[in-house]
Amino acid sequence: MLIVTSVNVNGLRAAAKKGFVEWLAATEADVVCLQEVRAEESQLPEAVRAPEGWYTVHAPAAAKGRAGVALYARREPDTVRTGFGSSEFDGSGRYVEADLPGVTVASLYLPSGEVGTERQEEKIRFMGEFLPYLKELRERAAADGREVVVCGDWNIAHQEADLKNWKANRKNSGFLPEEREWLTRVFDEASYVDVVRALYPGQEGPYSWWSYRGRAFDNDAGWRIDYQVATPGLAARAVKAWVERAVTHGERWSDHAPVTAAYDL
Repeated sequence: MLIVTSVNVNGLRAAAKKGFVEWLAATEADVVCLQEVRAEESQLPEAVRAPEGWYTVHAPAAAKGRAGVALYARREPDTVRTGFGSSEFDGSGRYVEADLPGVTVASLYLPSGEVGTERQEEKIRFMGEFLPYLKELRERAAADGREVVVCGDWNIAHQEADLKNWKANRKNSGFLPEEREWLTRVFDEASYVDVVRALYPGQEGPYSWWSYRGRAFDNDAGWRIDYQVATPGLAARAVKAWVERAVTHGERWSDHAPVTAAYDL
């Protein structure tokens, strides 16, 4: 069994003080993918920089205090790659992947965007470059007899079932028609599978992000924007998936919750 977890930590130093360290010590995951680390490796406390029992890969952003992804594995990866061959984005701390026996696991932090701003243009450029890479990654892995799972904060809710207040967000970044269509292309054109949705096709949510504003968490007015996107062979081996939602608002160590899937290899 391979258990993989993905979570946007919303600042790893802050999360470490709120309960991430304890969560990591208790998790049964074999691989943990982190996004929005927002720290250089040297800035992290020992308990999260190099926790006992884990091999860690950190890919911080060149811009201080922004983005940053990481990957923790129980065994040392055979190969690690940072970025996806983009002159604009490879130094932005948004993608890292590692080869483990039979499977490539990646941590992705897709730009969040904001309608009418350069941030949205950046998101569109990233999407434009990343889709061809996903196709290349799948083809390369297939040639090597490997499967792929790209875990992370994709910052797009694909379907109406993926966010509580979808009607009010139709013109907002994260639920724009062109973003949703792009994610459809990831699934149809690039032949990847949304693991959670494949396992639970008729369910609203399960949401993985809730705004800190108001009572979004208490009312479960969330978004499902954190995905495990896998090649069909691996997705077919997923036996269960779940969102590790905190019991109370006060027990949260991020505005996202870990999304975990178990694959029967």
